[in-house]
Amino acid sequence: MDPLHQPLLDGDRRALARAITLVESTRPDHRARAQALLDGLRAEGRESLRIGLSGTPGVGKSTFIEAFGTHLTGQGMRVAVLAVDPSSARTGGSILGDKTRMERLARDPRAFVRPSPSATHLGGVARRTREAIALCEAAGFDAVLVETVGVGQSETVVASMTDLFVLLLAPAGGDELQGVKRGIMEIADMILVNKADGELLATATRTVADYAGALRLLRRRPGDPEGFPKALPVSAVTGEGLPEAWGEMRALADWRRETGHWARTRARQAAHWFEEEVRAGLLARLEGDADARAAMRALAEEVAAGRRAPAAAAAEMLGRLTPPAG
Repeated sequence: MDPLHQPLLDGDRRALARAITLVESTRPDHRARAQALLDGLRAEGRESLRIGLSGTPGVGKSTFIEAFGTHLTGQGMRVAVLAVDPSSARTGGSILGDKTRMERLARDPRAFVRPSPSATHLGGVARRTREAIALCEAAGFDAVLVETVGVGQSETVVASMTDLFVLLLAPAGGDELQGVKRGIMEIADMILVNKADGELLATATRTVADYAGALRLLRRRPGDPEGFPKALPVSAVTGEGLPEAWGEMRALADWRRETGHWARTRARQAAHWFEEEVRAGLLARLEGDADARAAMRALAEEVAAGRRAPAAAAAEMLGRLTPPAG
C-alpha cells in the first residue's frame, strides 16, 4: 500500500497536496506510483459533489468561489477547490495566483485550495484535474469545486468531469448574450449572475431575466428536472443569493441521484477519460520513439516547404505506424 493511501483516507491535507503533486508529475516512476495509488483509492468508493465553475473574464470567479466555499464550510461541509491558472504558451509558466485571491478560504481548516497550471492543456482545465478530483474525493471532501481558466468554446471539457456545471456571468445589457457561445449555454446546469448588489442590482436582475428567456428556448435535456437549467442572481460581496443557489444545486444533484442519471453520467465520463488516456498514451509513445520522431520531422519539413499536403503527410505517417493487415 502506498504511504499516502491511509493519510489521504484520514483527510490529511498535506498528504493530499503531495498526492496531487505526484499525479501532476510526468516522470515515469511517478506516473506508475500515481496510477497504483488512484487504483487503490478507487476501491474505497467515496464520492463528492463535483461542481465545475466557469465564467467570463472579470466576472469575479475567485471572489465567488471564496464566498461560496465559505458558505459551505459554515454549514460544516469540507470543500476542496481546484483552481486552474492559464500557462504561458512561450515559457509554460503560471502565476498560480488563485490561492492568494482566496486567502480567507485557504486558511479555513475545512477547506483545501490548490492552484494548478493549465500547462497549455486545452479545455480550461489542467492535464490531471480529473485525477486531482479523485484524490479530493478519497480525502473525504463533501464538495469539489473546479474553477476553469475562463469561458470559451473549449471550456466545456470541465463538464465531462463534474456532476454540475455552473456558468458565472456579470451584469450586462442584452448584447452580452451575443458573447456567450450556445455550446456552453447548452451544457450549463445553472447560470449565476454575479455582482447583483448596489448600483448593479437592477442591471443584474434584467440580465437574469434575459438569460432565463434564452434558456427557455433551449431544449430541456434528459438529465434535467422541470425548471432546469436556471438563471439566478448572486452577490459574492454581500452573500445574497448564495443559499438559494446552493439549494438549487442540491435539489438538482438529489434528483439526478434518485433517477439514476448521476450513476449513468459518471459511468459515461469514466469511459470517456479512459479513451482520452489511451490517446494520450499513444501520442507519448510516438514522441518517445526516435525513429518515429525523425520521420515526423522529415514529413513536417516537406509540409512546411509546400511539397506535401498536411493531410497526405499525416496519412503516410500513420501508415508507417500501422501498416495494412496482410
